[in-house]
Amino acid sequence: MSDSASAGSDSKGVSRRGFIAGTGSLLGLAALTGRAPAAHAQAASATASIATGAHVPALVIGTGYGGSVAALRLAQAGVDVHMIEMGMAWDTPGADGKIFCNTLSPDHRSYWLRTRTKAPLNYFLGYPIDKDISRYTGVLDAEEFSGITVYQGRGVGGGSLVNGGMAVTPKRENFAAILPSVNPDEMYDVYYPRANAGLGVGTVDPAWFDSTACYQYARVGRKHAQRSGFPFVFVPDVYDWDYMKQEAAGTVTKSALDGEILYGNNHGKKSLQKTYIAQAKATGKVTVSALHKVTSVAPTAGGGYTVVIEQIDTSGATTATKTVTADKVFFAAGSVGTSKLLVKLKATGVLPDLNDEIGKGWGDNGNVMCGRANHLWDPTGKLQSTIPCGGIDNWAAGGAFAEVAPLPTGIETYASFYLSITNNPHRAQFSWNAATGTVDLNWQTSWKQPAIDMAKTIFDKINAKEGTIYRTDLFGVYKIWGDHLTYHPLGGAVLNKATDNYGRLAGYPGLYVIDGSLIPGNTTVNPFVTITALAERNIEKIIATDL
Repeated sequence: MSDSASAGSDSKGVSRRGFIAGTGSLLGLAALTGRAPAAHAQAASATASIATGAHVPALVIGTGYGGSVAALRLAQAGVDVHMIEMGMAWDTPGADGKIFCNTLSPDHRSYWLRTRTKAPLNYFLGYPIDKDISRYTGVLDAEEFSGITVYQGRGVGGGSLVNGGMAVTPKRENFAAILPSVNPDEMYDVYYPRANAGLGVGTVDPAWFDSTACYQYARVGRKHAQRSGFPFVFVPDVYDWDYMKQEAAGTVTKSALDGEILYGNNHGKKSLQKTYIAQAKATGKVTVSALHKVTSVAPTAGGGYTVVIEQIDTSGATTATKTVTADKVFFAAGSVGTSKLLVKLKATGVLPDLNDEIGKGWGDNGNVMCGRANHLWDPTGKLQSTIPCGGIDNWAAGGAFAEVAPLPTGIETYASFYLSITNNPHRAQFSWNAATGTVDLNWQTSWKQPAIDMAKTIFDKINAKEGTIYRTDLFGVYKIWGDHLTYHPLGGAVLNKATDNYGRLAGYPGLYVIDGSLIPGNTTVNPFVTITALAERNIEKIIATDL
């Protein structure tokens, strides 16, 4: 990755030697690289496996936010639905009694088909902390393109398994820039409320927030923001806040207070498995095939579509190839998965009538990360909840919204950490590479510079006010900005361009896109509530008019 962003900054950074001398805390390195006990390979999904030759009225590719909404609403309308999920079901504990592994002790369950971890924050005190692991169909995919690493959830529940659960509805005044062809009245009156209800969204109790040890880091973030004149806002989340209070009281098994976030959360988080997917399965009309991957969707003579599906094992090897037919197919494999599949099918002549907007309009939601080194008299706490609950809003003035993120090392770090969402204008395109038989993305790391500049409108000011400096030991050696990744991929099959205004794919009746690939690159905040609300809007129209 390029260090040009940090090299061009006039902001001061803290050296790893200076930080070690200031804190005397090399224990962090040991904590972050400690190995977990060996665990047996998790059992494969207990959910149904689709049979070759099957016919399904509706096939949903993916089990993330859009796909889960589509499956539930179709089932409630009386339609039989089969969901295809490339990842595992994540419903069977490993040898340690846990389904997911801890962030500080990643094992084979952590990453999708990698032999070495690739943590978003992959240095500490200037030392690399990634470690070797066994190749396995783990829960977090760090998919590498030429200029960016895209983090995605793998398993039944998609991104809801691995995100921080920040369930943010964009400000209404920003909505026209997010989805210009969608009526904001219906979104804010009907579909955002429906999505928030379906997801189980709630907000931290402010009185508890002010008193609990696990949010000391967020209170420090609030204090610094407000002293520099920035509004600090509480951000809704899908965590069970009553459960977290019990964690703090020591009456239940700890989850958010035990560092669980990056590789799944075993208890308190209301992932899609517990909300939309649970409701969908309860209808009796929805089945899920985990460890299955769609490779082709082709029109069938006489109507409907022939879908080719590869079944894989936990090493990633293909164990069976199946062919099924479906009356309607919903692409919900996420921004990257849906875009890659559609680009491939168009370029190889399987779906040649898809229009030229396929693959375009992809963005990173302006993601960029950074840390600040606070004074020794301003500790952020060794116990940190992994669930963010607040942010700094400078969108109108500086084009940045920064979530005050945890740094759950288990030791005192005297550091504030942030994930910023910025109004970065750059958009990339997926394209088919016939020579390699893969889909490429033309993002360039240098395109992160606008995001860095927008984030600096917040953090340069806070540093100047507080007399603090940027951390340079979290993303490499003497590197300030985490400009190499996104957690929020969006676009690639943009609404009202690649599709009509409800996600119908141009040229192919019965093919729909219903995930984050519909949204052109930015939502101004964490995107999953908008993805869910848009899916609620679109599927309601599709059921009313197409079924």
